[in-house]
Amino acid sequence: MDRLPLILSTLCFLFGFAAMAASVKAGHFRPRRFNLAMMGAGFLLQTVFLGQRGKMIGHCPLTNLFEALIFLSWAITLFYLLIGPTYRISLLGMFTEPLVFLIQTVALLAPIDTPHPALFPPHSPWLEFHAAVSVVAYGAFALAGIAGIMYLAQEHQLKTRRLGTIFFQMPPITALATTNMRLLWAGFLLLTIGQAAAVAIRVRVGPGVMIWGGAMWFSYLLLLLARRLGPRRVAILSVLVFVLSIGALCIFNHFSKGEM
Repeated sequence: MDRLPLILSTLCFLFGFAAMAASVKAGHFRPRRFNLAMMGAGFLLQTVFLGQRGKMIGHCPLTNLFEALIFLSWAITLFYLLIGPTYRISLLGMFTEPLVFLIQTVALLAPIDTPHPALFPPHSPWLEFHAAVSVVAYGAFALAGIAGIMYLAQEHQLKTRRLGTIFFQMPPITALATTNMRLLWAGFLLLTIGQAAAVAIRVRVGPGVMIWGGAMWFSYLLLLLARRLGPRRVAILSVLVFVLSIGALCIFNHFSKGEM
């Protein structure tokens, strides 16, 4: 029963995506109210679950891979609710919802919810701050990757001159490039804050965490510096680096056991 809010949240994202996909296929795309309602309901249920889990374990709910994936899903949804309506990128939800649904489904079905209380020592709020801000940064990177996929899809349709129904529902390609870059900057700044907090409080971690943490920070720094390569290449790289960051998240969880 403690997972009920999470299960309901996962269903919200599934229903939202299904309704949006059906409306696009039918040619009468009207996603805003229902889609936003599903995303909002899913976010509230995610928040309830994370709050309950945090109260139960007495820590920020980032003590194992299961909690990290749910926290990442929460961060992705948060950035969508902040960015999507603001920039009128309503179709962003059609790409965001299946990703969140997939992450949460894997977390619910995979045997990864194992107790790991040693990850956060007692009375370590700054360590929890470092971990939480870093995962929220990945939420921004995830949405940047989604914006990159949308950019590439729209560019492909423009080049091939095969403009499907979904093309006319997308924002201008320049808006997608701008959104991609702003999300990368937001994620990079949050990741920098998280890394700086770890250095400031002298967090002791194993070499695996240090190497992968530094590699991810440096990768996104290079990606931001590579904006001169053009929005298409930045879009491709933002997708690839996010996939690597998910792998890094799993590696962090593996190497951090017993090292903090």
